[in-house]
Amino acid sequence: MTHRKDMTASSRWALIPCLVLAGSMPALAGPPAAPPSGDSGLWQKHQYSFTYMGFTTTYSCDGLADKLKQLLLAAGARADVKSAAGACASGFGRPDKFARADLTFYTLAPAGPSTAGNPAPVPGVWRSVTFVPHSPRELGIGDCELVEQFRDHVMPLFTTRNATDRTTCIPNELSGSDVDLRFESFTAAPPALAAAAR
Repeated sequence: MTHRKDMTASSRWALIPCLVLAGSMPALAGPPAAPPSGDSGLWQKHQYSFTYMGFTTTYSCDGLADKLKQLLLAAGARADVKSAAGACASGFGRPDKFARADLTFYTLAPAGPSTAGNPAPVPGVWRSVTFVPHSPRELGIGDCELVEQFRDHVMPLFTTRNATDRTTCIPNELSGSDVDLRFESFTAAPPALAAAAR
């Protein structure tokens, strides 16, 4: 990933989102241990308040919530994702420089030793995830900074491996920016595979 080093006025301002978002990052002890292929997992609940600060694209709070839901589902979150507009100064559908969304979602984490009282493990599989323009369908070059912030602050809540990141975002410019993030995510097996694994 390419980083611009010249400290122009706009690049100094580009550091602010990182500092603000760092304060809202979830406390992580490091990425979850990767399960072996064909292993099972347990659903882990996450609640996260996502604050977007970008220069190229401005979202309404409801628009940001919709876009984040797409990214969460594409990354392997359970289907009951809840992504709601946060407390925003602008009204519904109006762009907000500090758009917020409140996320509640479940990801599959490696199952530990089985003990009484634990929920039943879920059969899991590794699934390839690709974030490039039009994958997911509504993702575009203008979402470059959002993908960067999702990668840094939300993706660590998933169990992933083999990540390749060629995403390059140039503030205030679409030309030269590129969205290209690929990884494998440990997710629940499709119903047919889950039934066969029982």
